[in-house]
Amino acid sequence: MSEGLSGWNVYQLGQLIDRGSAELQTGPFGTMLNSSEYTVTGTPVIAVQDIGENKLSHHKFVYVNEFTVKRLSRYKVKKGDIIFGRKGAVERRAIIKTSEEGWLQGSDCIRLRFDDSIDAAFISYQFGSESHREWMLQFASGATMPSLNQQILKLLPIRLPALPEQKVIAAVLSSFDDKIDLLHRQNKTLESMAETLFRQWFIEDAHEKWSDTTLDCHSEVMRGLSYKGSGLSDSGLGIPMHNLNSIYEGGGYKEVGIKYYTGEFKERHLVRTGDIIVANTEQGHEFKLIGCPAIVPSFYGENGLFSQHIYRVILKENSYLTTEYLYYLLMTPNVREQIISATNGSTVNMLAIDGLQRPKFKLPPKETVVEFSRLVKSWWKKKDVNHLQLRTLEKLRDTLLPKLMSGEVSVIN
Repeated sequence: MSEGLSGWNVYQLGQLIDRGSAELQTGPFGTMLNSSEYTVTGTPVIAVQDIGENKLSHHKFVYVNEFTVKRLSRYKVKKGDIIFGRKGAVERRAIIKTSEEGWLQGSDCIRLRFDDSIDAAFISYQFGSESHREWMLQFASGATMPSLNQQILKLLPIRLPALPEQKVIAAVLSSFDDKIDLLHRQNKTLESMAETLFRQWFIEDAHEKWSDTTLDCHSEVMRGLSYKGSGLSDSGLGIPMHNLNSIYEGGGYKEVGIKYYTGEFKERHLVRTGDIIVANTEQGHEFKLIGCPAIVPSFYGENGLFSQHIYRVILKENSYLTTEYLYYLLMTPNVREQIISATNGSTVNMLAIDGLQRPKFKLPPKETVVEFSRLVKSWWKKKDVNHLQLRTLEKLRDTLLPKLMSGEVSVIN
């Protein structure tokens, strides 16, 4: 133990384990938990892909039955446990919440547990600081795939103020996360409302007398910029360029994928706030990304560029369809199947422009489209407001985190 800045004590994790304040446990070996034991319901098993940024990402859990849980009871997690992945994104971690108690840690996870003398939430936030993330990546073993083990983690430096200060710091940072989570949930609810309304009005209540039409009667598809790598620049320098990594699998805009470009381009390569972009390329043939749409957000400014791996889709002047309607139409199973059938390629799957023009659908009445778009536009506007708040809160939290963890900003008078 040594004394750091601001009078905080600095330990290696192994020292805290030796004195009984912490314990590490690797998940069960593969022979102890076979894939044949997985079920469609039951107790979730935490895998490395479930570990997000200080929380579990509840997406594709596998489950086991009560008999397996009883047999592997020593691997059940408790509130406050911190879970690391043993391979891959080793700098990420998740802290277990009350609702996740009793779940099983998977064989590819390491669990860290503290006693009451240390605030686990404080430690988990400390692990999220840039210095600790860099430490994880630097000391993880393996050239191509970073890996963690107990021996490495025992060397991890931990800085501890007094317990009351730990709790206050964790509470301050948790207040940011609680607000951020609330805004994320609100946006998911608004998106779910729009998807449900579209399904009810235009699929479940579709009328047989609605006329058949094709996408090319209502929209045009534009090719993106075939850019040079030398034109790419650092974040914030140049023009924002939306690209294949700007679209989530299944649809929706992915902010972390943005690039910036300073090279040459033409007017036709510009995309504007509110435009629809569609992925036209995908590695392999799982069809999770190709043909999926996203709406260009407002927070990058009015104009941007779009790369050759995505298309820009715009409505024709003589069509009464709207961006809101077209966006959800592109994600319907019927249209998705038609788009997917138009893709081709061996290792890299490609979608030609006419693959976005040929799909057929039933044309709904104008008044229904207009009313749907009026409602959805108001929900999208609320989502945009929420997203701007999210960006502000995340920036404040990320700015405050290293200052709190270094003792530069004190929360105790």
